[in-house]
Amino acid sequence: MRKYKIAFVGLGSIAKRHLKNVTSFLDGRGDGYQIDLYRSSINSLLPEDIAPLVREVYLYENSIPAERIYDVVFVTNPTSMHYETIERFYKHTTSFFIEKPIFAATDVDESIFGKLSGIMSYVACPLRYNAVLQYVKENVDLDKVYSARAISSSYLPDWRPGQDYRNTYSAHKELGGGVAIDLIHEWDYLTWLFETPDTCYSIQTKISDLEINSEDVALYIAKTDKRLIELHLDYYGRDSIRILQLFMPDDTIECDILHGTVHYLKSHKEIKLESERNAFQMKEIEHFFDIIDDKIDNDSTPEHAYRVLKIAKGEI
Repeated sequence: MRKYKIAFVGLGSIAKRHLKNVTSFLDGRGDGYQIDLYRSSINSLLPEDIAPLVREVYLYENSIPAERIYDVVFVTNPTSMHYETIERFYKHTTSFFIEKPIFAATDVDESIFGKLSGIMSYVACPLRYNAVLQYVKENVDLDKVYSARAISSSYLPDWRPGQDYRNTYSAHKELGGGVAIDLIHEWDYLTWLFETPDTCYSIQTKISDLEINSEDVALYIAKTDKRLIELHLDYYGRDSIRILQLFMPDDTIECDILHGTVHYLKSHKEIKLESERNAFQMKEIEHFFDIIDDKIDNDSTPEHAYRVLKIAKGEI
């Protein structure tokens, strides 16, 4: 049995999900853990389902004692704080789990990658573990895909029930919000399935009546050595859509990520798969611990995530 020393920096909705998944996973395999939490304020009480899982709560801005070393630091605070958080904690951990996107912008001091060179650092990419995309990766001959078209459309005010969307980081460009990087999952899985684009054209703007200052739509047309890729992202679709279409010589395959179906449009074959969100996010936690336990290689490095960020922001 191993006992992990873990820190979470930030406690938003995704951090709560990760924290509960981590403790559930480690409990399930009989490992121990102690979890510290770093927050911008320590005055508010922890939620009842989180408090028993946390050993200590620290104020983020305070100095970290030199002798405090973690096995994992989860960077789950606002995207705009990721860079400084990595700078603060890289001397205090042997591995990072960095929530996507890695940074809010690409005009950063790239010496940060040198500081991370001796630290196993993984950037979140949970859609890779969705059953539909796993099916595509394992069962479709991707070399035969002429072109791919993907869409992720949903209504931002419905994202976080009980919370005013206007007060979330997604609504504020200065906090790292905006559909292009908020939905960076799509570019991550497209580069995972296929190669990185050589050329990419995009339009990113604010077009709806949502009360936000970040962009609410991003449209891309990209070209690789082998194929074309089209991508549509928006915050204003009133009925959620998350679909990947693959155009091939013998069939067109429509992959519905939200509803867990793969439909071959010509042959009419349909496959139903697991679509529950937490199922694939738990698989990512399992995958991450396999990496830090040296069972498998890291397949989502900061360098790759940084390049994906450049694509998403229209800089490639």
